[in-house]
Amino acid sequence: MLNDRLATALPAPEVIARIFGEFRLETASGAPLLRSNRRGMLLIGLLCLQPDRSLSREIVCQLLWPDRFHAQAKASLRQCLLDLRQHCENEGCGHLLTVTRTTVALDRAVFRSDLCLLEDSLAEGKGDAAAELLETIGTLPLLQAESFNPTYDRWLAMKRQEVDARLRQGVARLVSDLRNAGEPEASARLSAVAQARYPVTRGLADIALAVLPFDQIDQLGGDFFLAEGVTDELVSRLGKLEGIMLAGRTSVLAVAARGQTLTEMAASLRVTHLVEGEVRRTAEGITVRIALIEGATGTEIWADRIAGSIDDFFESRKLIGNNVIAAICRVLGLTLSPAPMRRMTANRTAYALYLQGRSLVRRSMTDGAAAKSVELLEEALALDPDFAECWTMLADAHIHNAVYTPCLDRLERSRKASECAQRAVALDAGQGHALAIQGFHEWTQMNPAGALDLAFEAYAREPRNADVALRLGSSLLYVGRTRAALPFLEAGIEQDPVYGRNYVLLASAYFNLGEIDLALSAAQRTVDLGMPGMWLAVFEAASGAREKAVETYYAQRMLMNTVIVPPAGTEPMSDAVRDAYWHMAAKAICSGDAAARAAYCAMLDGLHQTMPDPHDPTIAFPAIWMGHAELVMKIFRERIHPANVFALMNLWADVEPMNRTRLHPGFMDFAEDIGLVEAWERHGWPDLLPADPREA
Repeated sequence: MLNDRLATALPAPEVIARIFGEFRLETASGAPLLRSNRRGMLLIGLLCLQPDRSLSREIVCQLLWPDRFHAQAKASLRQCLLDLRQHCENEGCGHLLTVTRTTVALDRAVFRSDLCLLEDSLAEGKGDAAAELLETIGTLPLLQAESFNPTYDRWLAMKRQEVDARLRQGVARLVSDLRNAGEPEASARLSAVAQARYPVTRGLADIALAVLPFDQIDQLGGDFFLAEGVTDELVSRLGKLEGIMLAGRTSVLAVAARGQTLTEMAASLRVTHLVEGEVRRTAEGITVRIALIEGATGTEIWADRIAGSIDDFFESRKLIGNNVIAAICRVLGLTLSPAPMRRMTANRTAYALYLQGRSLVRRSMTDGAAAKSVELLEEALALDPDFAECWTMLADAHIHNAVYTPCLDRLERSRKASECAQRAVALDAGQGHALAIQGFHEWTQMNPAGALDLAFEAYAREPRNADVALRLGSSLLYVGRTRAALPFLEAGIEQDPVYGRNYVLLASAYFNLGEIDLALSAAQRTVDLGMPGMWLAVFEAASGAREKAVETYYAQRMLMNTVIVPPAGTEPMSDAVRDAYWHMAAKAICSGDAAARAAYCAMLDGLHQTMPDPHDPTIAFPAIWMGHAELVMKIFRERIHPANVFALMNLWADVEPMNRTRLHPGFMDFAEDIGLVEAWERHGWPDLLPADPREA
């Protein structure tokens, strides 16, 4: 891709340079240039890093011949320039350099580099072109090469920083311009791909924070949720600051429950600093202690203590939002950036109910937690119908319950989630997470194009929200645009690194791209975090370790009725039946035995006809993994719901037998029926289908 772009850039170049990675010069026909002239190559590389592509002859002499007398260095430069001119003439590529008595410059009429093209794309507002170039460049360093001399090495290090600063500024400017121009997809894509090279979530100070759950010490008894409220306010305020990455709530709660030391928690969460504290209530009033901890050492580097009544704290959250946040910024050397004011409820009871309901949402597999979370959030909204954040959380609760609890009303729960999300956005346009939930519901309406529209818009509004990034990445994954999905998945996991579900998405993305070792590593991470290991088994089988894969898959039977929910409307299996079923499934999916696969495919056909939910993920996932194309297409033509849409991500592995559905003669008609073709025409064709095959 980069070759084509460089070769077709106007005016047509006669020499092409690769600045990122190992430095190379090529003629327009692809022949290597100047391989044997090291100083000539270094001179071209130095010029490429200059904004105007020129340098004074004096500086060139100092950099390339620092150990020679001035006259000798000047003579060496003249000879080097003569050799370069002769070499270019011999290769038929014209005069690469414009030389005067005082300067040496590249002639951009005959020269083009990947750096030139990237800078031009950013300056000219070409977001898609810039994103494609950044995807190709990745994290390759500028002028990757061995050391030359101390003077040159110091200059190169400085220039690398200058170039990266220019590019970061160009990316930030274009992301903002695209968002303001009403192009959220282009803005979001450029922002995400740039994070691999320039992680904007961490900012220049590279600061990452986690707010740990505050201890609560109450001498009076009764319901008391101020500790949760303090952490909620800190997370909300810190999450909006530029220059800080904030660890996701799900990962923080998971790590906090392990009983680790502060340094171990910081390492697990990949953060540089922790915020911890406690809330103490006595008859005299309330005292809150807040401390900032250096993650690497566990050392407290700042602390404060605030005292008052509960009314003082509830009515004056600005005390935390202004004083505490300002102090943390001062300690970390950050400028306190203005952030939009949070639209929070003024009803203390509604706020307490919201905090309780939110704490149950991600524990929706616990007995009774699913219904209780919805009940509490609805009570809060009955007290304050204009509580936007609570509407978003209620939408999230409905979606989580539809996905993770065995129920037969998944579409109805998804519809309720969408209605709640619409209410949240109507009250507060900044609720990007609510838009992402609306997009999730569009999948159930066979409208993946609309789902992606909303997911991109959600990311444009809340680019630093891990859930928003992951929902956009997952939607791109479901439509087969894995390369486009990967930066969003990685950005979400950077913020929420201890949530096993996220690594299932990442492992599947790597697998779709043929990166089997990375897929195995990410899938093992899901198991380490307590998630089921079926994906690990599938990837092990694809790597050739079939016996190990069968064992891995079969071992997951022990998670039935806990981590793995039973199919909706079914009775629990006896141990004997459970073991027989999982043994059959493991052999069919992982062993490569054709007879076992055929028998299990027949069983899935029967289950599809008889189970209360014929579209349950316990049928959809195995059907895709075994390439049972007819059943896969039948299931998703009939119904996409929040629990089975997840399976679409595995349609896009070019591995036998999983690729049988994609290669089936009826696949494009199926893709048309469920809205995939419309999504591809609007948002780009999948990696494995670069264009509509029906037009070939």
